[in-house]
Amino acid sequence: MAKLILFVLIMLPVWAMTQQTLDPKFEKKIEGLIDHSITTISCDRLQQKLSTPNLYILDAREKKEYEVSHLKDAIWVGYNTFEVEQIEEVPKDAIVVVYCSIGYRSEKIGEQLKERGYSRVYNLYGGIFEWINHGYPLVDHQKKETLKVHAYSQEWGHWLQKGEKVYK
Repeated sequence: MAKLILFVLIMLPVWAMTQQTLDPKFEKKIEGLIDHSITTISCDRLQQKLSTPNLYILDAREKKEYEVSHLKDAIWVGYNTFEVEQIEEVPKDAIVVVYCSIGYRSEKIGEQLKERGYSRVYNLYGGIFEWINHGYPLVDHQKKETLKVHAYSQEWGHWLQKGEKVYK
């Protein structure tokens, strides 16, 4: 019995870190691109935490992607043009969740935030694609709910199981 308890205690952090996507092939793709330098948060967990005080959601996609749709109340920070000074109003001890299409760009932005002293930074596992695949809401540039998602490219759009793909 003691060995079983010890095994569970050892494995608990590993199980907690394991993220599940709705599509195992998508998960394999994600795992080939991110290196977990930033702690990930699942779509389900973020959905549960949306009303948490001091939570900031940052969108690390390009502006045209953000304008098609984004998570409600997300702050656009971009990727190629990102500067930490863009979010100087965000307290360093705030909960910061960064997302992009699937998690690669957001992980890189998260690394920059950690380097600049932000202590509670998370990367949304599977990004906006996994968010919409779970059926969670998005808003457009007019803050109206939408099913449209900028799919980035035909290759990446393959991973969108729900929503309306936009490529412009």
